[in-house]
Amino acid sequence: MDERTQHEIISQSYPTADADESPKTDRSDESQATTGNCPCSRSGTTETPSIYKEFRRDERAKMARRDYAKVLATVGGLTAVGSLAAPLAGLTQVFERSYTGPVYSDGIALVDGEGVRVEESRLAEGEHMTVFPEPRPGIDQAPTLLVRFPEDAYGGTTRLEFTAGGYAAYSKVCTHAGCMVADRDGDTLVCPCHSGRFDPLSGADVTGGPPPRPLPQLPITISDGGELIAVGDFEAPVGAGGGE
Repeated sequence: MDERTQHEIISQSYPTADADESPKTDRSDESQATTGNCPCSRSGTTETPSIYKEFRRDERAKMARRDYAKVLATVGGLTAVGSLAAPLAGLTQVFERSYTGPVYSDGIALVDGEGVRVEESRLAEGEHMTVFPEPRPGIDQAPTLLVRFPEDAYGGTTRLEFTAGGYAAYSKVCTHAGCMVADRDGDTLVCPCHSGRFDPLSGADVTGGPPPRPLPQLPITISDGGELIAVGDFEAPVGAGGGE
């Protein structure tokens, strides 16, 4: 086969498999039209088209996402603040308290938070509650912890003459910073602010934490009617300070 014959065979155009079924189109024109409309051909880039491209570049969408994040942060912050509001509100009263005393005196009945007088049968051994003088001046002046244990369980610096029927009463205001001694660990009374610990079986002596002195004890007795009453005021100043 000479050179001319080879050249004719190579340059000959052959029909495709679907040439008889599909109409002839100008492939170069179609390719040019498609390529001209494809964003991936602009500026020589090879970026893959995406249905999310326009949204990602939309400044309004970015703002919406930022605003949504701010809302979530604000809600989270308000939730955290709300969870602290109740205990902090209670402590604020304590920090601003002013005990002018005497609030208790001989014959003043002990009452609960509803103003009901406390009877001898109110607590079982090992229980405690918060009481006030009647008429009570409010939680910021004379909140008192009333505890009950077997009479022979008391010792140490407890003023036994201040106890009655297994009951002993102590100021609820911590002698360190004036917070309420509101927690308990076994028989130990605990202040939640700085973990001050007091032993109610030994005159509310300090057994841990920063309080400088015990909780003042209140002298109490049981009236002829079976109700707990005070026979005087606290033995020492109430709350923070007050000396040793």
